Amino acid sequence: MKDDIYYINRCEELGKSAAQKGNPPVGSVIVKDDQILSEAEEAVKTKNDVTCHAEIEAIRIAVKKLDSSDLSECILFTSHEPCVMCSYAIRYYKIKKVVFLNAVDYLGGATSSMPLLTSNEVPPHWGKPPEIVHLKSDIQ
Repeated sequence: MKDDIYYINRCEELGKSAAQKGNPPVGSVIVKDDQILSEAEEAVKTKNDVTCHAEIEAIRIAVKKLDSSDLSECILFTSHEPCVMCSYAIRYYKIKKVVFLNAVDYLGGATSSMPLLTSNEVPPHWGKPPEIVHLKSDIQ
């Protein structure tokens, strides 16, 4: 069984690839049953689309692969704390756990004044908040 650091390292690799293309250095993977279901890198600048954050791109791929909007058996790993926009998608698709490496200064879904990842003030059909794991950035 692979551990959180294994998947975060993959996110970091994806983030480096994103940065080489002129995007923010963010990478995300979605895991189900200890296997990578989807992975994506940030593509906001290259696609000229603010919704192309790594987390949302990975969610889009996972939803398509599973042909389902229920990701409740999935874990999202990401190199950076999901923003409020990404947190909305994470909650909507009911991802059960979020593991991130770097906290963000503004609009973080867990650490900002709008903690959508941990809030219970969401539509009732979204269910409970995901488990949140913030890893230390000195793991590599």
